[in-house]
Amino acid sequence: MDGAGVERAREALNLAHAMASLINSGLDRQTLSILIGLCEHGVNPEALATVVKELRREAAAIESTSKSKE
Repeated sequence: MDGAGVERAREALNLAHAMASLINSGLDRQTLSILIGLCEHGVNPEALATVVKELRREAAAIESTSKSKE
């Protein structure tokens, strides 16, 4: 990718991150970049959203379980 392409990609990521922040998605810039890259490589965005939601549920359940053991 040339310098202009890198700059366009950076601007697009900045815009996507700003929108994600406005809707309180909880996605940081690195995670958002990974998710965008997966979509660009053909991963179904709806399926990806489902996986992210499930991972968040699992993480919350694990955290809850570990706190109750303390």
